[in-house]
Amino acid sequence: MPLRRLLLVSMLWLSWCGQPVVASDPALVIAKDYRFIPEEIRIKAGTSVRWENQDKRQYHSVFFKELGDKPGDYFFPGETRERTFDEPGTYPYICEPHWDSHGMTGVVIVE
Repeated sequence: MPLRRLLLVSMLWLSWCGQPVVASDPALVIAKDYRFIPEEIRIKAGTSVRWENQDKRQYHSVFFKELGDKPGDYFFPGETRERTFDEPGTYPYICEPHWDSHGMTGVVIVE
């Protein structure tokens, strides 16, 4: 099993078990079926997070309102978004078009 697939399977398993995930750089979060997988991810300061849209037809966004993001930066199937977190803290985010109707939210915890 390729290393990337093994890492993804491990992250998904931990996410489904309700355990926060501590990730490597860049940390991978999947946007699929109106969910961020994992919904909560723990990283070290200076680490990047990459969101990958694995839906077949649906666009998503990664919207950090508290960080001053502008709404509407959508990414489509096969596309990614990436952000580096330099400061420790808790950073909640939403998929702007889907958080209200589907509860599509996530959080990055930077240690």
